[in-house]
This record gives sequence, structure tokens and C-alpha cells, in this order.
Amino acid sequence: METRTICTDDGEGRLELHSFRPAPGLPPGPGIVIVHGTMITDGLYRPFARTISRLLGRPVHCYNRRGRAGSSPQPASYSVAMEVGDLAAVMRETESRDVVAHSYGGFLALQAARTLPIRRMVTYDAAVSLSGSLTRRWRPELERSVAAGQLDDAWAHLVQGIEVGGPVSKLPLGALRMLSILSARTTKGAEMRKLLPTAVAEMRAVLDADAELADFAAVTMPTLMLSGSWSPEYFTETSRQLAAAIPSIEFAVLPGQIHESPLRPGIRLPGAVARFLLADEGNLHRLPARRRRIKLGR
Repeated sequence: METRTICTDDGEGRLELHSFRPAPGLPPGPGIVIVHGTMITDGLYRPFARTISRLLGRPVHCYNRRGRAGSSPQPASYSVAMEVGDLAAVMRETESRDVVAHSYGGFLALQAARTLPIRRMVTYDAAVSLSGSLTRRWRPELERSVAAGQLDDAWAHLVQGIEVGGPVSKLPLGALRMLSILSARTTKGAEMRKLLPTAVAEMRAVLDADAELADFAAVTMPTLMLSGSWSPEYFTETSRQLAAAIPSIEFAVLPGQIHESPLRPGIRLPGAVARFLLADEGNLHRLPARRRRIKLGR
């Protein structure tokens, strides 16, 4: 893995970038950029990125969006336009033409697809609001709790609102607060709590960009929208509607996959992504034997 920092196009920030290169001797094709979701860094996507790179024999790049790790803080003037500009800078710097995006990253990728020269795109559980579909998932208590520094309350309202925690999302607020306290003792849980303030701006951005199906007519590049069979239903429904209305968009449900599948071991999701990006231009590369056995066993 290579790590470097690039400057943003607006001259006001920097982005921490991590790159995975194909095995020596393989002619590299166009690069692929992974856009991560909310309340998380690119760190947990690195095994996913490495697997896609090995399957395709192409460079794959992850970057920390502003507000995370080695990138600049999320500015008070945060906007979707800023995020699209940052993605453009990463694509240009890495000579990438394909985009893979998860959750809030999927929302950003679909916004970027209207203006950026993307060749092919894959989203997984894209967080898009159609005709107010996500409005009811916004909890004003989330913003108030973050402002008051009550992060356990904020985490509870967030999990109940967006329901990405599976059955846990159905627990009473008191039980979710206790889970927040316990999870804060883990590395991942502590990191997520630290990123709660960024989630407020990002969730508001999704609601402010509430759209109609016709608004996505500018998405003309081949696009695959994926959802997990165990992901919240609203991700599946939104993707299905977009695929039915926009000729360039395909849709598929992956059996046995959850909202956090890009962060977990497994071959089904990276395999589906790699096959679509390959576009019938050859065959996928074989994974190293030991890695293949581990992945196929899960």
C-alpha cells in the first residue's frame, strides 16, 4: 500500500490517499477510486480495495474524505459540491476513470456522475433520498445531542433513524445508549463516536439534495447499483426505482450481504464489483490460494 497526501482543488484542504497496485508484471488498466461512507474512515475498506485490485489487476485508490484521519477537517462551509471537487481531484491525481462507492459515498458518486468523466460506476446501498423518502429518518435530536456533546444519545438516535445496525436498530434508546458506551471501548467504536459531528452535515446534505427520478437523467455512464439482501429495505427500493427509470443504471441484490459488507471479509461483493468494472474485457485474475480459501469459506 502506498500513502500520500494531495491538495484539494479549492486550495483549502488536503486529502490522505491510499493506493493498492496490481501484482508486478501485469499491465495496469485505468484506476479505480473507492468513496467511503459516513462516520468512518477509508481504513476499513482497504481489504476490499486490495481484493478488487487483485481480481482486476488494476490500481485501486481509497481516500479519507475531509474530517477524517490525515485529511483536512470538515469545513463549516461543507457542501456536496466540495465533495465532488475532492473526488475530481483524486481521480485526476490517480488517473482513475472508475468509481466504487458505499452508502453516503454512493450518494456522492451519483451526484458526481452528472459532471465528472466517470467510465463505469458501482454503488452499494447508496443513500439517496427520492421524493422525501429519507426525510423521516432524520432525527433532529441527533444534531442537538452532538451540539451538546452528548455523543451516546447522538449515536442512539442515528442508529434508530437509519437502521443500518440490523435488529440492534430496533432496540429502545436507553439500550442503544448503553451499547454506545460499550462500543466506545473498541477502536472502531471510538473512531465512529469521534466522527459523529461529520455525520450531521452529511445527513443534512442528503436531505437537501432530495430529488426526483428525472434528476438522474444525466447519469449516462454504465452504473451498477447493488444492495445486500440483509441491508435496510429503503436502500434496495431506491436503487430499484432508479434502475427502472434510468437506462444506464442496472440493479442487483446480493444474497447474504449486509450494509457493512464492504468492510468485512468475503468474495461475493468485490467479485460482483470487479465483474461489472471488467465489462467483458477479459477474465478476472485468481486470488492467491490461501486468501481464496479464507474468503470462499465465509
